Parts: sequence; structure tokens; C-alpha cells
Amino acid sequence: MTIYQLLVLFPLWICLPHFCSPEIMFRRTPTPQKRILGARVPRSDGKILHRQKRGWMWNQFFLLEEYTGSDYQYVGKLHSDQDKGDGSLKYILSGDGAGTLFIIDEKTGDIHATRRIDREEKAFYTLRAQAINRRTLRPVEPESEFVIKIHDINDNEPTFPEEIYTASVPEMSVVGTSVVQVTATDADDPSYGNSARVIYSILQGQPYFSVEPETGIIRTALPNMNRENREQYQVVIQAKDMGGQMGGLSGTTTVNITLTDVNDNPPRFAQNTIHLRVLESSPIGTAIGSVKATDADTGKNAEVEYRIIDGDGTDMFDIITEKDTQEGIITVKKPLDYESRRLYTLKVEAENTHVDPRFYYLGPFKDTTIVKISVEDVDEPPIFSRSSYLFEVHEDIEVGTIIGTVMARDPDSTSSPIRFSLDRHTDLDRIFNIHSGNGSLYTSKPLDRELSQWHNLTVIAAEINNPKEMTRVAVFVRILDVNDNAPQFAVFYDTFVCENARPGQLIQTISAVDKDDPLGGQKFFFSLAAVNPNFTVQDNEDNTARILTRKNGFNRHEISTYLLPVVISDNDYPIQSSTGTLSIRVCTCDSQGNMQSCSAEALLLPAGLSTGALIAILLCIIILLVIVVLFAALKRQRKKEPLILSKEDIRDNIVSYNDEGGGEEDTQAFDIGTLRNPAAIEEKKLRRDIIPETLFIPRRTPTAPDNTDVRDFINERLKEHDLDPTAPPYDSLATYAYEGNDSIAESLSSLESGTTDGDQNYDYLREWGPRFNKLAEMYGGGESDKDS
Repeated sequence: MTIYQLLVLFPLWICLPHFCSPEIMFRRTPTPQKRILGARVPRSDGKILHRQKRGWMWNQFFLLEEYTGSDYQYVGKLHSDQDKGDGSLKYILSGDGAGTLFIIDEKTGDIHATRRIDREEKAFYTLRAQAINRRTLRPVEPESEFVIKIHDINDNEPTFPEEIYTASVPEMSVVGTSVVQVTATDADDPSYGNSARVIYSILQGQPYFSVEPETGIIRTALPNMNRENREQYQVVIQAKDMGGQMGGLSGTTTVNITLTDVNDNPPRFAQNTIHLRVLESSPIGTAIGSVKATDADTGKNAEVEYRIIDGDGTDMFDIITEKDTQEGIITVKKPLDYESRRLYTLKVEAENTHVDPRFYYLGPFKDTTIVKISVEDVDEPPIFSRSSYLFEVHEDIEVGTIIGTVMARDPDSTSSPIRFSLDRHTDLDRIFNIHSGNGSLYTSKPLDRELSQWHNLTVIAAEINNPKEMTRVAVFVRILDVNDNAPQFAVFYDTFVCENARPGQLIQTISAVDKDDPLGGQKFFFSLAAVNPNFTVQDNEDNTARILTRKNGFNRHEISTYLLPVVISDNDYPIQSSTGTLSIRVCTCDSQGNMQSCSAEALLLPAGLSTGALIAILLCIIILLVIVVLFAALKRQRKKEPLILSKEDIRDNIVSYNDEGGGEEDTQAFDIGTLRNPAAIEEKKLRRDIIPETLFIPRRTPTAPDNTDVRDFINERLKEHDLDPTAPPYDSLATYAYEGNDSIAESLSSLESGTTDGDQNYDYLREWGPRFNKLAEMYGGGESDKDS
């Protein structure tokens, strides 16, 4: 007997004790109480257990889902043993769906379902039943719980969680390789019948793939499926319930399967021979072309490494693998020369970098091709015989002497004549020149090693037929020394001899320098031009000499300075010599030989005093002198004669307001003493109460001539002060007292008149007298002001 048959017969087995009636029977106990005591059951601990017995018995009901009848579906019947059939009892139903989904006949206890029930929504309902006395509303039975279980029917088909699946499997996989597992679910009750038992089958995708009926695992069905032949497959899987039997429900899904690549294909060159061309002038590193081997695989399985494995150009060319394009770039490794070789042959190999050992049986994963490279001719510039030239020449050669020759040739097969020239930027003084035809370099000016020992020249070689093709080369000319300079004193010597010097006393050590640079080094000899009774020279044989005294009793008052000619000669050929004269002063010295004073009685400065210190001392002295002069001038100015000599000499001066003045020390606001002597303005001073913007050079204002009107003279002076920015403030009035230079009559005294000529004219008194009086009144003078 199967499980399905047991599930179907189970409700019948439940109903047999109740005569196959779907009802719950309430049994009345012998006592009026709802519970009675049954048999006593002894326990292991000696206590007696009493088993209770309810007044009604209950069980679960079964109900088929998806009822399609027009009437309410009958579920079962509740019945109490106290029900006499007279309608005195009332049955009450409560719990899941009571009153809505399930209703009960309160008199008979019959239960009905009001609508169709779906087991997938709810598999069972738990309800409570009670019987009460209709008149007293008291329960005659205790409330009891029962279950209505919904029997399943096959009303749901299997469904897949994904409508479309995506999977992959390596190509060349063996038969039975697992690809992916698909699983369908069925909402029906798996514990009741075969409604939820699913079986898988393949509807599309054969003969390449298969599916396991029970698990839904998809596997490969054909050996060595090649991705290069076909990459994409679409498989349709069906899931059917009822164990796959007839009448079962089914669902389908689609699985897109991709064959992934494995390295099962070697690279292949499309051609056995590849031809490339390159110019002979191509610099090192120039890319001249590329080769490419194709691989049917993808990704890293198609990565290729290129190398040159053979050929006569392995040392002239190189190959680089370009990862992005998977090409082999051939580059120039060494300089090319069309005239030397015009064709090279290379054998290039392309090999996979990631090889799968499982597919070694397919053969080597590499391929080769032949690359032929043709070198093409270009018009090349001339080539010098050396990368640089070094010429050495003595400085005493004659102008026009050839010092060396540079050589260059045209490397082209059709040789072109070459013209040589000098880059004048490297020979601005035009000391050298070059023969344009043969490249001979010669001098055009005298050479002097002492001025420049090296000359760095640049020679240009250019083709005559194509001047643009040119080459430059460096030429270094070294000037060799010739002994053409006489030695001289190394420094200027300030030599002195003490009056108390003794014979043989050292007064000076001298040395010499020479601009020449002999190979053996410098060697100087010192001697006197003539025998000197006062001094002698002693050669130290180390390019220095000592000057010694030959007598004592030097007197600076008799001879203050001695001139000593010293002959200095070198040791090179031809021997050069010169005469240097030492100036030896006679000075007084202390007992230790320290100089105190010389013939000029010059102020002796402390030894080691620098030039800067001397200048600082002189500046301090000058500043002190200036301060003394200014102080003396200021003091003299303060002692200037006052305008008013007595208390009687008082004038009415005009008071200037808005000008407070500088006080008693403001002596330069204006000088009234100028009126007395116009010549006093000659030394014009700047005001101290204002700061002038520009220093004006004092100008001498000529005094009024004898016949000039005093009023005009004063107006001119006022005008000058108005235009002078260093004059007193504009609202001040400068007062002038003009005495005049002299009188044309020389004297107004009657004593003098008697001695003068009789034709003397005194009319000027009548002309100038009133004017002087008027002027005196204007400026505050009275009769007492006789000097004005």
C-alpha cells in the first residue's frame, strides 16, 4: 500500500469508530459532573493518579481544497451526549474563520465552508466548539478545540526562480562535466500524494547537454566541444510534477550556456615571408615595421611573445612585443649603412605565453616567419676621419703656418666633393683660417700663449652639390709655450733701511714671476746691474733673493732714498731678463729695527692698518672740521651788529600776523642790516624756520646805481623775495635800510665844498632830499634817523 493510498483512506479510518459519520460525539459521564474519576493508576512513588474523562470527544476534520460545488461544502458535525434532540442545546463555533469561512448550525451542530479554500494560502484551521443551554446560557460541556485540515489537490505547476539562467563551461570539456543546476519549486503539499514531486527533462539543447531528472543538474553530453566552432548554446529545461506522469503540471526555464576559452590553438602567421624597408639614416630605436601572428583563442590564451631566433641581422635589429595590439615591432639596433649592406634576413618566432599542459598533444604552440629588411640609400652628410682633432703649435710660429689638416669624405656611393669652413662663432678674433678644399688649418694672426692657451674651434664639412648636408667636428688647438717673456718682481716692494743699520743686515727678500711656463719649471737668477757700495743682492737659489746692506751710517738728512737696479733672468732658451729697481728709503728705527719715521717725516701709522681704516679716519677728521667751521659761522652770525644801536633808533615796523616766528634765535627770517649795506646779501642764507624743497644757489643782486631811484630799488627787492621760495612767509614784510654806496659829490660838507671845483652841481639835494625824507617816514624813521 502506497503513502498516497494511506492518505486517501485515513479519513475513512477516522470515521469508522463513529459509524462513518463526520461528527464529534459528546458522551455524558455517569455522574452529573462534567468530569468523573476513572481507574486509579499507581505511580512509582506510591501516589495514586486519577484519569479524568471529558464529557465529549473530538477529532480533526478533513476538507478538500478548491471545492467547485454550488452549495456550501459540508465539513462535519458537532454533537453532545446531552443533546436530547429537543433543541435545548446551542452549539457555538469560534476560532480561525468561524462565522465567515466556517458556519455552524447551532441546533444540529453541522459545520459548512462558505467558499472555496486554497490549501496554499492556509493548510489547516484551528477552531473551538462549545455546547450551552439555550435557556440558561450555561455551558453544558467545556469548550474544546479541533482542527480542520485542508486536503491538497494538484493545482500548482512547478516554477523556476529565474526565467533565464546564464552559465558557462570550458570548451573541450569531457562528457558529463557539470554546467549548472536548476531547481523548480511546487506549491502543492509534498506530504500528500505526488502533487509536489518534480521531474526534470531537457526540451532543447540536445545532443550537446543533458539534465539529471531528479536533481536538475545540467551536464555536457558531447566530447571536445570547440569554442572556435560554436560559443553560445540555449538549453530549455522542463520541470513536471506528479512524478512526471501524465496529467501532471509543468514549468520551463531557459539556460544560456557559453563555452569559455582554453588555450587549444597555437599562434599562426598569415605569411611565410614578410618584406620591410628602412632608410640607412634611421637612428637607433627607430621602428621600421611590425609582424603579427593571429591566435583563435582569446584573452590571455591569445597572448604572444615575439623573438628573433635566427638570421644575419640579429645584431642589427631588435623586436619588441606590443601587449595592446599583440604585434611584434621591429626596431633598429645599430646604425645602418647602405654602402656596407643592403639586405638583412630575420627569422621571427611567435609563441604563446600561457600554455595549458592538457593540450600539449595538439602540438607546439608557436609559429615562425621570415622577415627580409631592405636598406635604402639616402644622401648622407660627410664623415670626418676622427670624432675630434687635437693640434699643438708653438706660439712663435709665423702667420700663415699650417697647424693641421682635417679630413672628411662623402659616404654615399656617388661621392660628392666637400668644402670645409670654420664656424666663426668659435673664432671671433679670426686667429685661424681653413683651406676650403683640403681642410688645412692655418694661422691668420700671431699666437700668444699668455693670452689664450687653448682654442676650441668647430670645422664644418658640407657637400658642394648639397650644402644642406653638413657635419661639424671639434678641433682643439693647444698653444705651446716659448720663452718670450722676461721675469719681473712678484710684487711692488716698499723697502727701507734704518739709519743705524749694520753691514750685512737683511732689509728685503724679493721674488719674481714669469708669464712663461717652461717644461722644467721656472728658475730665476738675481744680480745687481752694477756694483753698489751701499747694498748687495744674494741669490737664495730658490727663485728668491735677499737684499743686504754693505755699510753702516745711513743718514736720511743727507740721502733720503736709494735706487737699487736688480737684474732678473730666467733659465730657458732664449734667456730673457729684465731690470727691476728697488726704491729704498732711509728711516729712523728703534733698537729692535722697527721703523719710526722716514725722510718725509710722515706720520707713522700702526702696522697692519687697512685702507678702509685709513679712509674712516680721514672721514672723521673731515666731519670734525666741517662741524668746527659751521659752529664758528653760527657764532659769528649771532654776534652780528644789531639794527637798532640805541634806544632812540626806534622805527615803526609793520607787524605780520599769522607768523609767529622762530623766537630770538630766528636770525635768518630777514636781515634788516641788509638795508644798511646791500652788499650783505651776497652771502644769502636759507631760512631755518622752513625747509626748502630745492636748494637755490645764492645769487648776488647788484646794488642800485647812484642814479637809481630808491623806490624802484626797493620794489625790485620785494619782487625778488616774492619769487624766492626761501624768502620769509608771504604775509611778512621785509624791512630794508639802504645807506648807499657813496655820493657823487663825495661829501656834503661845506669844508669840502671849498676845495672842489666851482662847477659842482648840488641840484641832486633838491631832487633826492624829499624822497629820502618820504622814505624815512614810510619806514618809521623820524628826524633822529639821520643815517637812513
